[in-house]
Amino acid sequence: MTTSPAVPETSEATGAPLLSARDLHITFPGRHGAARARAVDGVDLDIRPGEIVALVGESGCGKTTLARSLLGLVRPTSGEVTFDGRPLDYAGRALKAYRKRVQLVLQDPSGSLNPRHTVYDAVAEGLRIHGYGGNEQEAVARALSRAGLRPPERFFLRYPHELSGGQRQRVVIAGALVLEPELLVADEPVASLDASVRGEILALLLRLRTELGLSALVVTHDLGLAWNIADRVAVMYLGRIVETGDVERVLTAPRHPYTRALLSVLPEAPGDPVVLTGEPPDPSRVPGGCRFHVRCQVLASGEAERAGVADACRGIDPEVLAGSGPAQAACHWARATKT
Repeated sequence: MTTSPAVPETSEATGAPLLSARDLHITFPGRHGAARARAVDGVDLDIRPGEIVALVGESGCGKTTLARSLLGLVRPTSGEVTFDGRPLDYAGRALKAYRKRVQLVLQDPSGSLNPRHTVYDAVAEGLRIHGYGGNEQEAVARALSRAGLRPPERFFLRYPHELSGGQRQRVVIAGALVLEPELLVADEPVASLDASVRGEILALLLRLRTELGLSALVVTHDLGLAWNIADRVAVMYLGRIVETGDVERVLTAPRHPYTRALLSVLPEAPGDPVVLTGEPPDPSRVPGGCRFHVRCQVLASGEAERAGVADACRGIDPEVLAGSGPAQAACHWARATKT
């Protein structure tokens, strides 16, 4: 793996989780009588104070739906989200107060910023929605400064089209910071940026964690990004967390064949890339047994058969992983071979 200026320090996150999901299920009705799509299908996940967790997986694996549920934007079909030890309350006033403490950072600053609003108005919007009673200009300036736009007054009257891509993303981050949140949910926060700017934004997120004690859930398809920013990684496939643990443990010694395949295509990875056959199955038709077995290179190569778990791979659904703790993999072969 290559390193960047945004190399995470060892997390000091301890104690009770700040945000938790327990046995979370989110299903959507199928069209024209089709089966319901199981977008999130039994997920446990914890984020502790001061911790950055990367939620990683292919497009369509359910990670954005899970993130939106943790934000209170999608109500789960079953299961529970708790914040600071209390179940998430979906009543209007309570949910509004929750969204002040947990803020979303979107991947496309061009799409999330109104081209007719100045930078000042874009950042001040959250303050106005929540009826902020303090000095608005000071709060906006403080948020812009924390996001690395200094001196902040120089950016007040600028419009999005007058900024670079990196500056626009900093404005989006400032809009989240202005409400003094405890947790950021960043959905592909650097996906739309040039490679030269990505390290700067990742370094900014790490600095905010250090200076403000912020926690973060970073949603990404890029395991390389996870290596550079996260304390812990949760790998998601077809609505389920299939591997989780400390970033160094998961990314240097992955146990689940899906994680190994994702890592193998990184430019720095040794050996030949693992080519996954086909697309992930339709979430309305989740395969029986291990949901990855229809694409699993370990099963196809005969390794699972030699380990005596091929029948289990095809017929037994691995148990749901705990929300946090040591490295875990929902894989019969990994458990049988103790990889």
